[in-house]
Amino acid sequence: MIDKLEAIKGRFEQVSMSLTNPEVVSDNKKFGQLSKEYRQLEKVVKAYDAYIKLLDSIAFNKEVLDSGDEEMRELAKEETETLQLQKEEQEANIRNLLIPKDPQDDKNAILEIRAGTGGDEASLFAGDLLRMYLRYCENKGWSINIMNENAGSSGGYKEVVVEVNGDDVYGTLKFESGVHRVQRVPATEGSGRVHTSAATVAVLPEAEEVDVEIREADIKMDTFRSSGAGGQHVNKTESAVRLTHIPTGVIVECQEGRSQHSNRDIAMKMLRTRIYEAAVRKHEDAIASQRKSLVSTGDRSAKIRTYNYPQGRVTDHRIGMTMYNLDAFMNGDIQEMLQALQFAENAEKLKQGGM
Repeated sequence: MIDKLEAIKGRFEQVSMSLTNPEVVSDNKKFGQLSKEYRQLEKVVKAYDAYIKLLDSIAFNKEVLDSGDEEMRELAKEETETLQLQKEEQEANIRNLLIPKDPQDDKNAILEIRAGTGGDEASLFAGDLLRMYLRYCENKGWSINIMNENAGSSGGYKEVVVEVNGDDVYGTLKFESGVHRVQRVPATEGSGRVHTSAATVAVLPEAEEVDVEIREADIKMDTFRSSGAGGQHVNKTESAVRLTHIPTGVIVECQEGRSQHSNRDIAMKMLRTRIYEAAVRKHEDAIASQRKSLVSTGDRSAKIRTYNYPQGRVTDHRIGMTMYNLDAFMNGDIQEMLQALQFAENAEKLKQGGM
């Protein structure tokens, strides 16, 4: 492990030097890539430096234990026991940091929320989930852009698509893909009976142009009039855009922009992401027999979480974790759950990798 950490530290120093190179600084794309790599390597290097200090302290204490000073030996013995525990904790931390990352984790993400079973209540719940994620993203300092939305007849959303930009967005949110179930008394329910409704969430790694090549000849574009809130342009011009990728049959729509041109640009980004996701899923299916994660992120038909309002609890069924802070959770306080899911995923990777 030491050899591997030394190699990582060497690469970290190399990247650090490159970031001061005027040619790199003037190349925004290259500078961005190296800056991201620097931040990732820095976590490992800091942990490694702290580990080396622990080893040095333990080695010094062993020398003291061999000395003739009884009082110093007793102090060194007590301190060594504490240092050994810290050493084990740091080794576990480093092993987690060395787990190979999904190459998609660094990407920005497209977050799609759709109302499922439950009629108007499902649309309202989809709106609640959107607010939950938006508040979480704001707390993380991530930027958010609503790309497409289809409002529910009584509030909320039948469907909403959001672009999220920031550090490790996909790697953080990818575990949210799946069916989210809510148990509560709907606002429209007069008898006070608890209903069960659902919404589906899909988190996709945003594709860059270098990831997917789409030929213009393979795209069919249709235009139509926008609907819903949006100002005077709504229903007066055919600014909304529908793109169909003929080879795959993938269809996307966008009506959020003020012009047909801007809507087409947004729709192209969505189309590229959908096609890229299909290729990623195909690759994941090919290696699924070799490694199946405890925390599945690909099966959107799986019920992953239940939000029970009468009991004020939220339960994630993949890891059997229940929290009784539903109000705070729905206000974006979801970090503890996301960390538990990441921990479960890392534990599975460690198990599979024999680390």
